[in-house]
Amino acid sequence: MSPDIVDDYQASAPFEGPEKLLEIWFAPSAANVPVLDKARGKKTGLRAVSRQTWDDMLDIVKCKVLSVIEGEEIDAYLLSESSFFVSPHRLILKTCGTTLNLLGLPRILEIAAREANLSTVYRFFYSRKSFMFPERQSGPHRDWKQEVEFLDQIFNNGAAYTIGKVNGDHWLLYITGAEAFSTDLNPSITHHVEFEDRHVDYTIEILMSDLSANARQPFFSETPVDDPSTTPSALAADLSDKLGITAIFPPSLTHLDAYAFQPCGYSSNALIKWGHESLEDNFDHKSSTAGHFGEGYYTIHVTPEEGWSYASFECNVPLSTSKISHEAKIPDLKSLIKRVVNIFEPGRITLTLFISSEDNDTGGEPAVEAAQRAFKVALAESPMDSDAPQANGSNKIYKRTDKINYEFGGYDLAFASFELK
Repeated sequence: MSPDIVDDYQASAPFEGPEKLLEIWFAPSAANVPVLDKARGKKTGLRAVSRQTWDDMLDIVKCKVLSVIEGEEIDAYLLSESSFFVSPHRLILKTCGTTLNLLGLPRILEIAAREANLSTVYRFFYSRKSFMFPERQSGPHRDWKQEVEFLDQIFNNGAAYTIGKVNGDHWLLYITGAEAFSTDLNPSITHHVEFEDRHVDYTIEILMSDLSANARQPFFSETPVDDPSTTPSALAADLSDKLGITAIFPPSLTHLDAYAFQPCGYSSNALIKWGHESLEDNFDHKSSTAGHFGEGYYTIHVTPEEGWSYASFECNVPLSTSKISHEAKIPDLKSLIKRVVNIFEPGRITLTLFISSEDNDTGGEPAVEAAQRAFKVALAESPMDSDAPQANGSNKIYKRTDKINYEFGGYDLAFASFELK
């Protein structure tokens, strides 16, 4: 690790683990981005922007790129402070510590317009968990009111929400309504596709605090900083195997990029190949005109120091709320939660599931209620079962302290918090 990255990460203690999460959609899907002369294959839209351009933007945010993996649909940048995901039509910037996430937004909008001919924002989301050390933040991140005022100067249709206990763990969200998107004015704006499967937009976050001593210990490195025989990536790959991180999703479907910080800390991005038949036991692929195989991501970030220990898991692969028994398939929601929580053994957990409601109105049980049931079954009603990697050999039981469902314009949210019994 270069000295400047070490300095950025370690800074002066304590370190703020909870991340600021910014997500910008410039079009409803990758099929709706303008055709660019510089596009190469699937490197269309925002994926055609150069690495140097993104590096310059991230300098504003005060973080650096450690590594990049390029998938079929997504480029995943592992940062000195969390992650950056680039799709043709969408960007996700997730940063922790005292980074200036929102100050990168004006530059991102400028880059999208100039480099990708994407001059309007279709949808925008900004969210974060309550900070542990808000007094250490700077810029608009000093408090939620300032963040909202900053965003209101850019968007005229935003709405801000505080979800959960104001005097406890809570979650903050700023969201804009979907702008009308038309391709009628410019016939060259879209790529020709024979079939587009608009799967549900789905993001699960598991935000964990007060990690157990046993769970924290592996994230402290005993390898000397100047040891040339072992790289941060190799150390992280070995750690990922030992703790069961590589088994959260089927390894055959997963491309993992991980990094072990000195003297402590861990980050990883993973790109996951998925299709309908990997998500559901009873999916009839013959009923679709074309079998959809997409690409999603998950990302993990760990701050293991005692007193402010924190780990986060985020994933956008749609997960079933019914039991999936086939071991080669994507886990169901309950199994995923168990696998993640068992690795980190947190004392407190905040879960959020954000799901597009217009794509998920089946007339049956609302998706957020099914998710809330899965949350409770996974954490409060049964011990960790055999499908969860038993890295720490624990069987923790939690009590639910909050359950809140929200309906936004086009999206539903399931929020829940749990504490160790």
